[in-house]
Amino acid sequence: MATGQKLMRAIRVFEFGGPEVLKLLSDVAVPVPKDHQVLIKVHACGVNPVETYMRSGSYSRLPALPYTPGTDVAGVIESVGDNVSAFKKGDRVFSTSTVSGGYAEYALAADNTVFLLPEKLDYKQGAAIGIPYFTAYRALLHRAHVKAGESVLVHGASGGVGLATCQIARAYGLRVLGTAGTEEGQKIVLRNGAHEVFNHREADYINKIKVVGSRGPIEITPRDAMGKESSIIGVSLFSTTKEEYQQFSAAVQAGMEIGWLNPVIGAQYPLEKVAQAHEDIIHGRKTLGKMVLLL
Repeated sequence: MATGQKLMRAIRVFEFGGPEVLKLLSDVAVPVPKDHQVLIKVHACGVNPVETYMRSGSYSRLPALPYTPGTDVAGVIESVGDNVSAFKKGDRVFSTSTVSGGYAEYALAADNTVFLLPEKLDYKQGAAIGIPYFTAYRALLHRAHVKAGESVLVHGASGGVGLATCQIARAYGLRVLGTAGTEEGQKIVLRNGAHEVFNHREADYINKIKVVGSRGPIEITPRDAMGKESSIIGVSLFSTTKEEYQQFSAAVQAGMEIGWLNPVIGAQYPLEKVAQAHEDIIHGRKTLGKMVLLL
């Protein structure tokens, strides 16, 4: 390593596996931005379920080893590449993607994936915007083409993506039904846009709603789907084009300005506890709001 190279703490993954493969190193070189890149001094980074799938090696899109996980960071611009004009050192920003990984003290990001963070939102909230709100917007407006007056069921609505979906759906005039597994979770869902909320741990809750989504497998009868002209739509934020990201960001920025975008922060962990965060986001029974790492 060159003399005078600036170092940082960062999580590195050298092999796919359980949470124990998340290694905290203190001698990782701080990346240098090139061309259309910016370097962000990270204050907070969102933790998303997809990062646990990648870490375990079970996801369809796997990073090259070794790597640093994390996409949704919030912090301050430390430096910019030669061709960056939209940002300057000291700007408060959040990202929807990173080049070098977000579980670190500094993160490199392409300038078209970075956006100014209003003063009304703190860094923890900034780190809760990327995957949750952009995924929710893509699912509702871009893929499902929802219209005002329609109804939407948000299953597991008390988590980061679920609450983002409730807020966006309510802002766009939909009737919002949500589910949560605890009394506290149900209250949070109601405070964030849902008209009604149901306890998905109750045996008969499906009969109250008549429709259900699930992270796990579901059974579909093709003949019933034909008769009702049903649509089954998958959503992947990774399929979003640069042009779509700009469209989504305009809506998200408007939400921040008007006030309906208000990220709810849940469990918070220091970088040293990242393995516990990965365990809790998948197996924890009381995951409320957006989980974040604090740096």
